[in-house]
Amino acid sequence: MKIGNLDLGNRPLFLAPMEDVTDPSFRILCKRFGADMMYTEFINADGLIRDAKTSVAKLDIFDYERPIGIQLYGHEIDSMVEATRVATAAKPEVIDINFGCPVKKIANRGAGSGMMRDVPKMVEMTRQIVNATNIPVTVKTRLGWDESSKNIVEIAEQLQDVGIKALTIHGRTRAQLYKGEADWTLIGEVKNNPKMIIPIIGNGDIISPERAKFAFNQYGVDGIMIGRATYGRPWIFKEIKHFLETGEKLKPFTIPEKVELAKYHLNKSIEIKGEKTGIFELRRHLTSYFKGLPHFKEMRLKLVTSTDPEELSNLLDLVASNYADFIPDESINSSPWL
Repeated sequence: MKIGNLDLGNRPLFLAPMEDVTDPSFRILCKRFGADMMYTEFINADGLIRDAKTSVAKLDIFDYERPIGIQLYGHEIDSMVEATRVATAAKPEVIDINFGCPVKKIANRGAGSGMMRDVPKMVEMTRQIVNATNIPVTVKTRLGWDESSKNIVEIAEQLQDVGIKALTIHGRTRAQLYKGEADWTLIGEVKNNPKMIIPIIGNGDIISPERAKFAFNQYGVDGIMIGRATYGRPWIFKEIKHFLETGEKLKPFTIPEKVELAKYHLNKSIEIKGEKTGIFELRRHLTSYFKGLPHFKEMRLKLVTSTDPEELSNLLDLVASNYADFIPDESINSSPWL
């Protein structure tokens, strides 16, 4: 699969851009476990052109992360074009436009998936962004605004016509948010539309190696993007690749192995963001690594309230000791999706 001249190989796996999740310390882990391409947290175009500290900080990318994309969102064409020029200076491999975020405060302002209610503006914004940079432009979006307006097949053709180099589709409407099952049927229709020549990347409910294989085989997508399933499980990329190559599943990570990974993640977060911010922003990950452990409420509370790196390290060692023989159940419920 190629995005412009960027060759990502066969059946590549993408890490989805996620606010407060896909920061540099988390991206290190996902790259280590085999993510073929990653994205920054999505960046507010208005904040970027105003030189807002939090937005500018998200432009930080490192050579070991490449290839990497910077994702932008906004509801005004001029600010999105200007933000594209700023992001281009950071030299990512791709500029990605967020037409998929369903969060109310973003979508109701006409940004993210809110743009699906104004397709002409969506297409014109994309055209101007493509013309504003020499870097390949891609788009991430959804099936439509709601059940009565699933217009992704038509939108895909229009976005391709104005020059995007790849399209990622999440298999839900904006109205669904993240509820219910992702519907990949229309993703498959876009991929199998003879008018489409750009790569199509599917996204939504890829929570196991089996689902990834089914998506590739059933819908013919060029790549798969994984988002929420990476919470506390960045090794899912390795699991999927191993299954695609061998048909066999890897053994589940033991709790001591997860502890070592969590400590590495903690140290990288502190190294990149400083002690206070690094610890605070890692809390959601620390608890995700140990989801499902019995009698863990008291320890979870300690992990999310401690502000001392040494104390956190000792607490994690205690988790490894107390649950050394516990075998996590990472199986999934049966689903009509399969």
